[in-house]
Amino acid sequence: MKKTSWILVAVALVAALALVVRRTERSAAGSRDLHSASAAPVSKLSTASMKPVPDLSLKDLAGKQVDLKDFRGKVVLVNFWATWCDPCRAEIPSLIELQKKYGAQGFQVLGVAMDDEGLKVVQPFVEKERFDVGGQKLAMNYPILIGDADEADKFLGGIGGIVGLPTSVLVSRDGKRVKNTIGPVDPDQLERQIQSLL
Repeated sequence: MKKTSWILVAVALVAALALVVRRTERSAAGSRDLHSASAAPVSKLSTASMKPVPDLSLKDLAGKQVDLKDFRGKVVLVNFWATWCDPCRAEIPSLIELQKKYGAQGFQVLGVAMDDEGLKVVQPFVEKERFDVGGQKLAMNYPILIGDADEADKFLGGIGGIVGLPTSVLVSRDGKRVKNTIGPVDPDQLERQIQSLL
């Protein structure tokens, strides 16, 4: 196995462990619900000093070209993931829930699948997998794009490219890079950031 592959596996294992610890702490503190984050008022975040993200142009599962610039005017979470990545799979229910809750207000998750096998493994995964979201088994409710290493490295160049999965970039309505996350996102923190941008 290549050194890069071992590093990705190690990062994924550390991220998975962190997610398990975080969820265990939440369970001990009581049931977590994304609705709790909306109880406290959130101040609006200024993006004036933030840098714009480069464009990202990839094909969706139907073969249609999708450009990040087409989502200008929305808050976008670009989430790089893979079907084999356990931490990626663990965060999908939170992304489904956030998309469901804030989609109508101008929030959009874009999943970028980085599987080496591409469409032939990603499409069946997206069509068949269901995730437990609030007691319901739900499909991924956001666009899935087929990742390309060169495009991903160009897009993530400001943070050194993909060093682990999942990797997420929160983009403001005006196309500025708000936050980079290597490893699973913290759903409560992400929700507050989304609210501050909407």
